[in-house]
Amino acid sequence: MDPCASTPQPVSFPAADGYRLNGFAWQHPGPGRERPVVVINPATSVRCRYYARFAAFLHAHGFDVLCYDYRGIGESRPRSLRGFEAGWIDWGRLDFEAALQFALCRFPGQPMQVVAHSVGGFLIGLAASSHRVLRVFTMGAQYAHWRDYHRAGRLRLLLKWHVVMPALTAVLGYFPGRRLGWLEDTPRGVVRDWTAPYPRFEDNWRRGALVLPQAELDELVERFAAVHGATLALSLSDDEFGTVDAVQRLLRYYRNSARTHLHLRPENIGQAQVGHFAFFHSRFEHSLWPLALEWLRYGRLPAQPRGEIFTLPPGTPAPPQPVRQVA
Repeated sequence: MDPCASTPQPVSFPAADGYRLNGFAWQHPGPGRERPVVVINPATSVRCRYYARFAAFLHAHGFDVLCYDYRGIGESRPRSLRGFEAGWIDWGRLDFEAALQFALCRFPGQPMQVVAHSVGGFLIGLAASSHRVLRVFTMGAQYAHWRDYHRAGRLRLLLKWHVVMPALTAVLGYFPGRRLGWLEDTPRGVVRDWTAPYPRFEDNWRRGALVLPQAELDELVERFAAVHGATLALSLSDDEFGTVDAVQRLLRYYRNSARTHLHLRPENIGQAQVGHFAFFHSRFEHSLWPLALEWLRYGRLPAQPRGEIFTLPPGTPAPPQPVRQVA
């Protein structure tokens, strides 16, 4: 199979506040009410183009796919980022919400699914229409609480992302990630959210210049409970961001979803390393991508690869316990 065989169509749609978002759609001709449509939520400051091969893979297996950039990133970047205000809450309750609404209109009646990378899995719960999502697959999904970073690299990550990044952002009005080779240029609000200190995400918006009223914070937390679609969360043992603690911290917010967490070591698939980003490289088309494909198609795990599996039934907010471990 050639994952580059399908040609995406550029798409553009407005968020509720009028900000125009841009991305790409891989769409089959003709109606298909039984054909799922997958919305891909990127990681923080990763362009939607990065996911094009994976989107084409899903399209080749019978899905319609929408991938887009959040405001301030890639195709949705304004002329200047200096002083541009956008944060994770904007990306979730405005941008992902707009992507859902666009997909619901463009693909009427089709089952709605989401593939989310890193913070993209957090943003799902902030959207008012996330209850329309029937199935979710996430890779390394978390919201960057620093205590969850892999212990061996925690100090280095703290210096890079929690000292250097906010310092440069304070001087320039945005983070110049592209010039440094550290992801894309990033709005200052996203940097603020990334470096927030509290383990519960809602506590990070209780003070400061962009404080949110308590009622609004409560409503945002409750939106996570509105997600009922079954979720498969994948994590890799060499992912410094998406550790088991980080992934499960986020999963606990989706308390009304049937959640399955699969934790793999790279050697489970015959690789030396995978990390936080490489899942979406086409070299994993035959080893890791079938995990997402099987889940999105049937809501189940394939027989291979084998790893550590945690389950959290709907209505269970407590930390998940492993129910099966296979070496």
